[in-house]
Amino acid sequence: MSALLCLVAAALFSYVLVYYSVFRGARCSSSVKLNGKTAIVTGSNTGIGRATALDLAKRGARVILACRSKASAEAAAFHIRRESGNNQVLFMHLDLASFQSVRCFAETFLRTEPRLDILINNAGVMGPGHTADGFCVAFGVNHLGHFLLTNLLLEKLQQCGPSRVVTVAALLHRCGSADFPLLAPKRDLVSGQSTWHNVRAYCNSKLFNVLFTRELANRLEGTSVTCYSLHPGVVHTELGRSMSLWLQLLMIPFAKAFFLDPEGGSQTTLYCALQEGIEPLSGRYFANCALQQVGAKGRDDALAKKLWEWSLLTRNLPLLSK
Repeated sequence: MSALLCLVAAALFSYVLVYYSVFRGARCSSSVKLNGKTAIVTGSNTGIGRATALDLAKRGARVILACRSKASAEAAAFHIRRESGNNQVLFMHLDLASFQSVRCFAETFLRTEPRLDILINNAGVMGPGHTADGFCVAFGVNHLGHFLLTNLLLEKLQQCGPSRVVTVAALLHRCGSADFPLLAPKRDLVSGQSTWHNVRAYCNSKLFNVLFTRELANRLEGTSVTCYSLHPGVVHTELGRSMSLWLQLLMIPFAKAFFLDPEGGSQTTLYCALQEGIEPLSGRYFANCALQQVGAKGRDDALAKKLWEWSLLTRNLPLLSK
């Protein structure tokens, strides 16, 4: 019996050690209030995005839930208004898998909202398929949709500065690569549609998030807009909802035991959106509410510029000059 107790105690100690040293993230300690400020959070009907929107609402911000699903977004908006006591939380339809939807969202927002102080590019997907414009879904949603949205809203962000653009990337950017011929419509970031291929495509899209932020900072240098990318931590969210059922079932016990909940996963996003004094670090990458080094490809300025130019070509966007 004593041996069994020792074994249980050792297992519990190991769990606590691993959880608190590896998986449990830091907390955003900022006490900044956001009364009179407006924030957009993409993909804020669930997971990290909803937790982020709730925190911003509690600080007094007017929060726009930019989401594809009207039903779940309106339910999230109701929940956030009730929990925060802030009635300035509303849903606007945005489907990042459609350039037309992104443009429609931007037009509606610019026509109806007088200011924009914080843009949080939070939405992300991992799975098979293509966007309405024919791009691999990971590339189209995680990068291109946010790239177009940010460019369409930049003038408003500059008018309301100091303002920030925060893009949720991932540690998996280190496993990503950029094969530009595969970025054309009707092509895939990687060949095949297995779970492994979907993960690889996701990794590539997260590298693009880091490179996009780096190049955006270069082009915005000297303005009142700063931007940051981040790793939110290992979080239990609905990101893998496109995975096979058996893989989801396999992951659930491990995720429940070790992964951060959405509130914990939102902390570095909030840090980048709110922390005072990090303006000189525009373009940099954060994790655990602290500056972190990115992988070698994520530091490649030539690659970041090339990605920007490729992204512009997909929608004939005007070039944002340095």
